[in-house]
Amino acid sequence: MTIALETGRLLSVASYNIHRCVGVDGRRDPLRIAQVIRELDADIVGLQEVHSRVTEDEQAHQLDFLADATGLRAIPGHTLYRHDGHYGNALLTNATILVGRPFDLSVPGHEPRGVIDAEIDIAGENLRVIVTHLGLWPAERRLQVKRLLTILDEEPSRLIVMLGDINEWLPRARSLRWLQAYFGGAPAPRTARGRPGRFTGRRGAGPHQGLFAPGRQGARRPPRRPRPPQR
Repeated sequence: MTIALETGRLLSVASYNIHRCVGVDGRRDPLRIAQVIRELDADIVGLQEVHSRVTEDEQAHQLDFLADATGLRAIPGHTLYRHDGHYGNALLTNATILVGRPFDLSVPGHEPRGVIDAEIDIAGENLRVIVTHLGLWPAERRLQVKRLLTILDEEPSRLIVMLGDINEWLPRARSLRWLQAYFGGAPAPRTARGRPGRFTGRRGAGPHQGLFAPGRQGARRPPRRPRPPQR
């Protein structure tokens, strides 16, 4: 997805659920994921399901490895903490990072979820970037979207980009309608054949931009090759 800034610069953004760097062949390969991200050549990449463990294997700490391998700056958005590492969202960018704030979107009784609320400077223009991964249950997602919209309204911004895996496959679901009302625009057409999942861009006349994956993208199917991201 490409966004035109007021300065005239074109900004390329992408959202990518990397599923712990496991492809559809069942093989965990962070280097392969890094190659996909490099090929995107995006200014901003929102990642979901980044699993980072502290071991002697440098590739096991996926956040640090992907940042080093792509040459991008990273903002972590951990949602799960373990004795040997952490798991969650991440933001990669070639821009100057001004602020990176994590917020908790967890709903009791469900898997912990969160959001990265970041501000970056790109070509002299401040941009607010949201990266998230919502829950699997409709009521859970509705609560999370309400909380997310509250966070956005607490600090109004002139230009916002939202990247994420929304886990919603019903086009008229309330959570999607609320996001659509905020970001404006209509759902983007289905992605090219062979690319899993349906991604939706919200591009209206207003300042808000959104790119998020409504569906689960076959997340639990046996993998064969790395899932391509949406851009």
